[in-house]
Amino acid sequence: MGGLPTQNTSTLALPGLQQNQESAKPTTGAESKPKKKICCACPETKKLRDECIVQHGEEACAKWIEAHRICLRAEGFNV
Repeated sequence: MGGLPTQNTSTLALPGLQQNQESAKPTTGAESKPKKKICCACPETKKLRDECIVQHGEEACAKWIEAHRICLRAEGFNV
């Protein structure tokens, strides 16, 4: 019985906090499930990576490729 009031108290506290946590929840969700399609995620690093590959070849652009992978992982993709 003691656990129920604690849960109710937590539930009562959450609605007020949910307004602040709603912005945090998508971040958590983004880590486990991407919000965007992979083609639309990380446009800055994608552009730099693609331009480098076109101009210099894939072998010379490892740092841009890795930077794009890190960005995609931060968006929740498993690459």
